[in-house]
Parts: sequence; structure tokens; C-alpha cells
Amino acid sequence: MKRLLAVAWVACATIGFTQEYPRQEIDVNQLIDEWYGIPELDLNYSDLYENLVQLLAHPLNLNAATEEQLRFLKILSPEQIKSLLTYRAENKDFVSVYELQSVPLLDTETLHRLAPLVYVPDPTTLLDARFLSRIKTQSDSYLLLRSGRSLQNAREYNTTTDSSARFKGSPENVYMRFRCTVPGEFSVGFTAEKDAGEALRRDPAAQYYGFDYFSFHAQLQHKGRIQNLVVGDYQSQFGQGLMLGGIFGMGKGGETITTVRRTNIGLLPYTSVYEAGFMRGAAATVSLTNVLSVTAFYSNTKRDAAVQSSDTTSALAEDAETIFISSFQTTGLHRTQKELAARHQVSDRSWGGVLQYKVGALDAGLLFNRVDFGASVTPRVTPYNPFAFKGSQNQNVGGYLNYTFQNMTFFSEYARSINGGAAYAAGTLWSLSGKLDLSLLFRKFAPNFYAFYSNAFAEGSTTQNEEGLYWGWKYKVNRRWTFAGYMDLFRFPWLRFRAYAPTEGHEGLLRIVYQPSRTVMIFAEAREEAKARNETSASNNLYHLLEATKHLYRVNLEYGINQALHLKTRAQLSTLDFRGKQTQGFLLLQDVTLKTGPLEWTGRYALFDTDDYDNRQYTYEKDVWLACSMPAYYGRGVRKVLLIEYKMNKAISVWLRYGQTRYVGREEITSSSGTIAGALQNDVKIQVRISF
Repeated sequence: MKRLLAVAWVACATIGFTQEYPRQEIDVNQLIDEWYGIPELDLNYSDLYENLVQLLAHPLNLNAATEEQLRFLKILSPEQIKSLLTYRAENKDFVSVYELQSVPLLDTETLHRLAPLVYVPDPTTLLDARFLSRIKTQSDSYLLLRSGRSLQNAREYNTTTDSSARFKGSPENVYMRFRCTVPGEFSVGFTAEKDAGEALRRDPAAQYYGFDYFSFHAQLQHKGRIQNLVVGDYQSQFGQGLMLGGIFGMGKGGETITTVRRTNIGLLPYTSVYEAGFMRGAAATVSLTNVLSVTAFYSNTKRDAAVQSSDTTSALAEDAETIFISSFQTTGLHRTQKELAARHQVSDRSWGGVLQYKVGALDAGLLFNRVDFGASVTPRVTPYNPFAFKGSQNQNVGGYLNYTFQNMTFFSEYARSINGGAAYAAGTLWSLSGKLDLSLLFRKFAPNFYAFYSNAFAEGSTTQNEEGLYWGWKYKVNRRWTFAGYMDLFRFPWLRFRAYAPTEGHEGLLRIVYQPSRTVMIFAEAREEAKARNETSASNNLYHLLEATKHLYRVNLEYGINQALHLKTRAQLSTLDFRGKQTQGFLLLQDVTLKTGPLEWTGRYALFDTDDYDNRQYTYEKDVWLACSMPAYYGRGVRKVLLIEYKMNKAISVWLRYGQTRYVGREEITSSSGTIAGALQNDVKIQVRISF
């Protein structure tokens, strides 16, 4: 009773710390700024980040959350996680999220960031309620319908007949998603999407059922010895992601400590529309004893690939046709005849297992994974890819070891391709005091290490051909001032794209955060990255290497005028020094968010000016619920965005998003979506969420 009264008193005394499920929406904008590195590659970051946003949209049960699940949130330090779990073990279950304020080492800022991501179930509904009853009363069920398009038709649509159009479908992007879940117990759902330019059609022979992409999953958790069972589409993340890494890897960015270590979170349903990062089949984690568990998985899916054939003649057989894969396609786009020809061309059968031993602070495991393709992989020969994977089968074995001792956490993984090289990563997170945290990570990936589901911490885009040493730190002077930074030294033992010789480089960052109150936050950061790249001589065609050094500076100010009005101002400047010449890129933006009853308005006005593509500017744009938008601002122009959210009632919410980009000095706009005549592009998006 005393404990309940204390919690009630704290709750009443706390202003703005609200939490009972359902809860406030997460601040994706802040998470993107803090967690993710600054994009460098031409990837669809919206699809990659969307899966993480969807996971964070479903809270963790504070009384059942494991150490790895808490670590996945990237908010708590190892010392804070240990303090929370110790408090829970000593005091039994939490009676309210407000009780987090009684946990040692959890400061006010951390509490406010953690609160939207966790919940405490009502014990009166759990003691006697049966499983089916909880589905009706406690499940989070919704149907999401979304459509968007550019108001200017690309040239690829502008033809007289459909048969001659380069894009075979309509210019609308259509998305539908259903999910029903009780966090920590079960989840079932499906996702369907067609990209702009793709057709809505039915062709069972081509595995085309209306939408171009369809995903389904059913998950059951914590039922007897079955810890986790997933049927349908899923992903797995074990160890440090050298073999099995899902798509949750985060780059080097504002968060310098917690993002270094990959989370050993295991099996998760796959709910993203990124079409190249999932397994399809069944997987299960079963407890053998209190400290020993085994995970087994099987997947059989189709991959997009450029498939070619060659005629071979054998002295012992008739003429035969040999099929081989020249390259895999990962864009997920099937708009043109060429893209459609690559759709679902090769089977990908993957199976394996993980034997995990966990007792106290020790977490160790053994891993095995085998991948069989339906054809031989024979990539086109280039100067930098002699170690590229060749063949139709790959097998990996490895193990990981994690151990926590007092305020220090050690993590590591070793993996080897049976017919290739090895990869390993080892590091530590160390809380020297309540104010100073350190992180250290060493990694070494052989050029002939092959893993098709990896996502390790790396400078490059693959877990291959890299060695590196990362050192990060964070020092919290007081509740207002925080300083953080990192230095990463890396080298590439063999040739790589745009660098036809072994090279080395470095990357460093310094970040200063000042938060005088809950409604005001200012940060400034500077980053430097140096890499060597090819340069051709004016007198001959020989390549030689020159160092390219890029600097990026960002200043951000966020401030709340009152509970209804929130403002954000940001300036970004980048420079690239290469061949004795400096080019620049600049971005200045202003965001305004206004809440008026059931309506929420968010507007953006951005000015950008970049000399070249190397200085393109990335920044997160607020999007409709469960969507993630991080476009590249390139060229010279103005970007305007307006997002309106209207909560009609508890069951129905509607979002309307309008964006306009006006370029200067362009006669046409060329992108992955096609070519638009003129210098103006308008895009619209509408979404409806129906909750059950």
C-alpha cells in the first residue's frame, strides 16, 4: 500500500509525464537525429527506417522486457539497464510507469524519452483473463490505408498507348497494412504495396496477386517452452550482425555509445516494404532449460535478379542451357519491362540455427546458416570484385560472446564462411561514472567473407573487405549540457568501388547539446570524413588515388512556445575538398507544429543549394504515421511541406501531406521516379487509420 501511495503521489506531482497504454506518439524526428548516421549511400532509407519506426510504435511491457529489448531502444546506458532490472527484481513488477522515477540512475531527461516506449499492463485484466479475452480487450488492432503520387506525370507515363509506356502501371503509390497485436504475446498482420509505376494485376504464374508486394506474418510468444514462434515473413538478429543482422543496423551519428553494439534481440516479424531484407518461412526459439535455448529457422523465398543463360555442350549429354545470376536487384521496383524481367527470378533457400546459453551476465551462442540459390551466381568481372561471391551455395558458422561486469559490457562475434574468409567484431561499453560513458569497437572483415543477411557496424555497405577501430564518448556535464564525439579509423585491404587500390581513411564527430528545459533543445555538431577515391590523369587513362575530405556542420534549435506550438530551426553546411577544389552544399529549414484540438498541423520551409551530388543534404521530414521520409536535397531550390493530422474519433485518424519542390536553373527533374519536364514537382499523400 505504501508503494502504491508513493507512486500515486509522484504521478500527481509530475507534469507532462503521462503514460497509460494507449500512449503518446513517439517523436520519430528526435530519434532519427539521435540514432542514425548521416546517409552516404544511394539507398531507400525511407523503407529501411520504416521497419524500426513500426517496432517502436508498439510499446514494451515494462514488467516483461528483457535486457536486450531495453537495449534495442538505444536510450538507456548499460549501467541504467542494470539498475532498472535490479530494481524490478527486488521490488517485483512495476505498478505504473511513474514508478520509473524511483529507479536509481534514471534522470528526468531519460525518463521523458523512455516513457512513450514502455507501458505497464493493468494487473486486474491479466490475473484471470484468458488469451482470447485479452485479444478483444488489450490488443492494438488497426487497418492502415495510404496512397500518394506526384501531381506532375513523369515522361515515362506520357505515351499514347499503355503498351508503349515505359512504366507499365499508374503513378500512384498504394499501401495497405493490417496488424493485430498484444505486445509480448502475439502479433498477426499483413502488408501490401505497389510503387508508383507498378501495375495492379493478377497473375498467379508470376506470383502477382494484385499488389506487386505482399507480406504476411503470425507470431506467438511466451507460451510454455516456446519463447518465440514466427510464421510468414520475419527477420533475425543475433550477436553483432555478422551473419544474421536483420535491417536494424544504425550508422555513425549523434548517438556515440549505444548504437555501436548490435542488439541480440532474436526473431522479429517483418513489416517493412523493403523487398530485399527478409526471410519467408518459419522460425522458432525454444527453451531447453532455464539457461539454454535453441533457435531454428527455414526460409524459401524468391529474389529479384538479373538472370542470364548460356548454351553448354557436354560429350555425355544433349545440349543444355545453363542459367546463372549476374547480379541481384534490391530496389524492389517493377515498373519497366526490364525490372519485371528480374522480378522473383531466383529462389533463396536459407536455413540454420542458434544455440544460446544465458546465465546471469553471460550471454553466448553458436550460429550456423546455409543459403542455397536456385542458380549459380556469376557476377560481371571488374577490377574491384575478384572476391565477389560465386557459386550457388554458402555456409557460415560462428559464435558470439557478451558479458557484463559491474559497469562494463563486453560484446563480440566471430563468423567464417566455410569456403571463404572470416569476420569478427569485438567491443566494450563502459560507464566510468554517472556522467562519462565510453565505447570501443574493433572489426575485421575479410574480402572473401560472405553473409547475405548480415548488418554489422561498418563503414562500408557490406560486411566485407574492411578493418576498423571505433572510439566513442559521451560526457554529461549536468542536466543541461552534454558533449559527445567519436573517432573511427578504417582501412580497406582490397580494391573497392571508386578506389582501385587498398585505401584507408578516418571519420570523426563532435556534438554539443544544450537543453535548458524540456521545451528547448539546441545541438551543434561537426563531422569530418576522409577517404581516397579514383582520379583519372589528364595525360592518360590510368587511375590514381586522391584523398577526398568532407566536412559537415549542423546547428539545430527546437523550442516549444506552449503545449500547442513547437518550432524547429536547422542549418546544415557541407564542404568537399577533392582535386584541389572545394565544393559546398547548404540547407536551411524551418518547421512549425501546431496542435488545435483534434487537428495537428506541421509545416516546413526549406532552402537548399548544393554544388554537386557529393554535397547533397539529408534531413528527416515528418510524414504520416508509421512512414519515414528522408529525401536528399540536391541542386538549388525551395522545398515546402504541409502535414495535417485529424483525429476524427478514437477509432479513425486521417493524415494529408502535401509537398512542393521548386528548383532553380533546371529544365527537367530526373529521379528514380522518372523524368518530369520543368522545374516544379508537387506530391500528395493521404492516409487513413482505422483502429479496432
